[in-house]
Amino acid sequence: MSSFFQELARKLAERWVTLLLVPGVLFVVAAWAGTHLGHQHALDWSRLSRATADTVSALPRRTAGVQGILIGALLLGVTGAGLAVQALAPLTRLIWLGQWPPSPVCRWRVARRRIRWRQSVDRRRRLALDHPGESRTADQQREIDAAADRTNRIAMAEPGRPTWMGDRVHAVERIALDRYGLDLTFTWPRLWLVLPDISRAEITAAHTAFAAAVAVGTWAWPYLVLGVIWWPAALVGIGIGTTGWIRARSAVDDMTMLSESALDLHSRTLAIALGVGSPDATGPVSLAEGASLTALIRKGR
Repeated sequence: MSSFFQELARKLAERWVTLLLVPGVLFVVAAWAGTHLGHQHALDWSRLSRATADTVSALPRRTAGVQGILIGALLLGVTGAGLAVQALAPLTRLIWLGQWPPSPVCRWRVARRRIRWRQSVDRRRRLALDHPGESRTADQQREIDAAADRTNRIAMAEPGRPTWMGDRVHAVERIALDRYGLDLTFTWPRLWLVLPDISRAEITAAHTAFAAAVAVGTWAWPYLVLGVIWWPAALVGIGIGTTGWIRARSAVDDMTMLSESALDLHSRTLAIALGVGSPDATGPVSLAEGASLTALIRKGR
């Protein structure tokens, strides 16, 4: 057990350095530079160099006690900045996943995305009707496939959330309910328990990548706030936020595709485990089986 706790302590120390110390130090340095330069001298590196030299030269003249207090205050500031950013991570997650409170902006975003999605679906259907399958050429099929790809890039099902990432998650929920009769709010925890290890590992890896992207993107908030007094910090914040957002989109795409695949491949396993499906049946559950499975799992709730 001692070796276990030693390894755990080492992992926690590495996590502290990665998530709190290094980004926190960078932000504290940026904040110190911003307060000395301001908007008027935002890019005056000679002024910053003089301020740095004055600070460094003044530190050795302090007593050991004062130096210790200053170093402790620096570490507390770095850690505090990291903890504050971690506390903001759920806010970033909610914004990106489109879990917004009801508001005119939210309704407008959802309606706008639905209009775009329906227009794209209608265009694909018109192309399929104009070019029947028995006489369709390869170029016509590529045009239809391109139209379908444009639809899927907007959303994999009719949009129901104000953001692209939110609609990726919403699409899995709608597909589970409309195709298989499964309410994922209640079904997913049970399905997770019967998934094979490799499936859980892949989904967990995608979720971990999304969590890491959220952690990166959340560091944009303090830099944007710092941008009020030093405009280069706002540019840094925009860059950090964009980087995290791009990574999060990729991770959510992987996570939702893997989750939908888990439904296709293993919903029958859950049905058999709960006695709803026949052990001799194959393939995903039918709509009727899924509805029975959902009713059983919900227990009247």
